[in-house]
Amino acid sequence: MASARRLFNRHGFENVSLDQIMRGAGRTRGGFYSYFESKSELYTEVLGCFFTDPEWKSCWEGVEVDLRSKEVGPQVVRAYLSRQHFEDVENSCPMVALPGDVTRSGAAARRAFETVFVAMVSVLERSLPNAKRGAAKAARSRRRTTVAQAMAALCVGGMVVARALENRSLADELRDSCMAIAFEIAGYRH
Repeated sequence: MASARRLFNRHGFENVSLDQIMRGAGRTRGGFYSYFESKSELYTEVLGCFFTDPEWKSCWEGVEVDLRSKEVGPQVVRAYLSRQHFEDVENSCPMVALPGDVTRSGAAARRAFETVFVAMVSVLERSLPNAKRGAAKAARSRRRTTVAQAMAALCVGGMVVARALENRSLADELRDSCMAIAFEIAGYRH
């Protein structure tokens, strides 16, 4: 899984062979089929495990995320838009590195991508400050979901665009802008 994640993130799904993945894992190609039926199945598994894997938070040195913390939302936004995540393409969230591949893939890959996105939204949503009491409970709940979805989209989209820019200063400015807007719509202090 780790070998596949690094290679898929670096080169894309189509440009990585099973031989490369297995060589990176210190295994033989024949051993692959003991675990997966196809490269697409492995790809789906790689997509699904990043944000749902409890070890994801330790990917980037100096970036701390405690999924049990009440402050997990700001931690996730900071981690996602961090310089460490920006620079560490191989250990990147697959939502940033692979969205083009996912849109060209089958339903299983899109479902895996959706699972990761929904997990991120869920983590962000539970850490949002409570809405004002005046609104109906259903409206408050929908507002929290809407804000969390927008924050997740700012994180993923901001990182995708930042990585596509040649100008490093502009990329840093964009990541900072996305973080500021995410914090603003969530009501977090920056």
